[in-house]
Amino acid sequence: MKFTYYGHACFSVDVAGNTLLFDPFITPNPLASSIEADKIPADYILVSHGHADHVADVVSIAQRTGATVIAPFEVGDWFEKKGVKNVQAMNHGGADETKFGRVKLTAAIHSSSMPDGTYGGNPCGFVVESTDGNFYYSGDSALTLDMKLIQEQTQLRFAVLPVGDFFTMGVDDALRAAEFVGTNKIVGVHYDTFPPIKLDRDAALKAARRVGTELLLPKIGESIEV
Repeated sequence: MKFTYYGHACFSVDVAGNTLLFDPFITPNPLASSIEADKIPADYILVSHGHADHVADVVSIAQRTGATVIAPFEVGDWFEKKGVKNVQAMNHGGADETKFGRVKLTAAIHSSSMPDGTYGGNPCGFVVESTDGNFYYSGDSALTLDMKLIQEQTQLRFAVLPVGDFFTMGVDDALRAAEFVGTNKIVGVHYDTFPPIKLDRDAALKAARRVGTELLLPKIGESIEV
């Protein structure tokens, strides 16, 4: 599967002929100034929670592409009120069959509110299952034992996990999370954007090698095979 990193926690994965875009925060991110948000493709936009650094470009990309937005119920409801036409507002533990396969909302330990201060419900992660392979995106979660349930139900090809610490898991917890969900391949996100989440790349990669885990840290705008 092709994975493209757009900075912070925004990335896309090409799955079964569909482009899945996650947590688009591009235009306000100075580190992503080389990325043109109005040219990013999307068939689906998956949103983990309501914070501005995860939803900034959802409305504009959804309206341009006609993508289906998959989000926790309150977040999806907020997008509908903003004029987004194709919204799939789900809730934790729920799953649905889609054109690309199956998507399930998982629990995440974080907080959630919309950019205008309205209630954003509970944050989530996503398990995506397809004929191309399965993967897990934790969203902005802390490490939690609930992640062990994912391994019991789904064989993962890789996991997308935050590694920046301070607001989310750091590297050590992300490596433990990978163990919990049953994969030895991580794509790290949610780092470097703000001073508190500046990542020591060398130390992070060294920590991953010590436990036999592959930690991928693509450059902003880079596409890799996962």
